[in-house]
Amino acid sequence: MKHQEGYFKSNRATNIFYQYWLPDEEPKAILLVVHGLAEHSGRYMNLVNHFVPSGYAVYGIDQIGHGKSDGKRVYVERFEDFTKPLKTYFDTIRTWHPGRPIFLIGHSMGGLISTAYLLEHQNELSGAVLSGPGVKLPDTISRITILAGKILSILVPKAGIAPINYDEISRDQAVVDAYINDPLVYTGKVTARLMAEVIKAINHVTEHAAKIQLPIMIAQGSCDKMVPPSGAQILYERISSKDKTIKFYEGLYHEIFNEPEHEQVLGEVQQWIEKHLNETT
Repeated sequence: MKHQEGYFKSNRATNIFYQYWLPDEEPKAILLVVHGLAEHSGRYMNLVNHFVPSGYAVYGIDQIGHGKSDGKRVYVERFEDFTKPLKTYFDTIRTWHPGRPIFLIGHSMGGLISTAYLLEHQNELSGAVLSGPGVKLPDTISRITILAGKILSILVPKAGIAPINYDEISRDQAVVDAYINDPLVYTGKVTARLMAEVIKAINHVTEHAAKIQLPIMIAQGSCDKMVPPSGAQILYERISSKDKTIKFYEGLYHEIFNEPEHEQVLGEVQQWIEKHLNETT
């Protein structure tokens, strides 16, 4: 396995960190991973260690304001500050691997970013896998907090407003401990501007989800306390893809790739990808 990393400039002229893992032979497909809120691309080693030995290349970036990338933590001016660097990175990957199928894998807020990305660029991809997609706000966020976020996003956009309940990411305490102690993970409050932009993005993707027609798999922990499982069902029902799959994993929490059953989850994701890989080759 070969690992490389580097930086490129975002649409805001900030440094965006990227990294990738390559198999020893020419990859049969590319997996482009879009991480979730407050975390970073380095937290997907279960996925890397599962797929790269099977001949896949795994690519990831740290979103602006996350991980090793520049920017105020968990803050964006506009939601497109997530999707535009993703497009830049995608185009670079395409030049590195011309003709190779590319599958988007988005987790949590990365699932929301991925869904927004698909509305503009789905024709360039062979398929997408969305893990616990953040297309619905948690029920624990009150209307008062949402209203305050909208107001503060204009008046004091960088103010912290909503905490992250990181104890609920996984049933594996070792995963939770690693998350808390990871210096690249942000454990403070979400900024008002980011919350406002996420709400706008949720409204946009749910309103226009019918435009999505490419093969898509949605995988969701049934006991996810961070992202409502009902959001995954709503997204599944609204997309127009004739080839769409939804899988609820009974008893699993938010980070299904980091749960004790992650090998089962990743194995089923691989089965889905390889079915569609065979259809495109």
